[in-house]
Amino acid sequence: MLFGRKKRAINHILIVEDEPLVAFDNEHFLRESGYMIAGTVDHADEAIAAIGRVTIDLVLADVNLSDGGNGIDVARAAHARGIAVLFVSGNCPGEAKKLAVGCLAKPYLQRTLRAAIEAIDLSLRGGTPRRLPPGFTLFADEAV
Repeated sequence: MLFGRKKRAINHILIVEDEPLVAFDNEHFLRESGYMIAGTVDHADEAIAAIGRVTIDLVLADVNLSDGGNGIDVARAAHARGIAVLFVSGNCPGEAKKLAVGCLAKPYLQRTLRAAIEAIDLSLRGGTPRRLPPGFTLFADEAV
């Protein structure tokens, strides 16, 4: 397209976050950035159920959830269905490369989150990001 927007690989995002303010801010910001929010949940079992029932291109998953569940179980379910996962955590799990396309360290700025999602989107479409945002690791070889 000459002057239009390029087609994105990521349109529908599921937010899995147990901190209400972070979840609300992410949902609002991503919606304003043109993404469709497939859902915002704070429990692993709710996220896993959503993965089986709604259209999702990316799961934005906190690793440690307050209900005792964790984002790793959510990532396993998403990975099994071919859905990309971005871990957002202060401590990226050891098995992240096997289950996710990237990891973004908390705390992060909203523009950093958007830049990480854009880098993942480019990677999923076969491109290579020129520069990654601070605190973000892209597992390019593991992209879904």
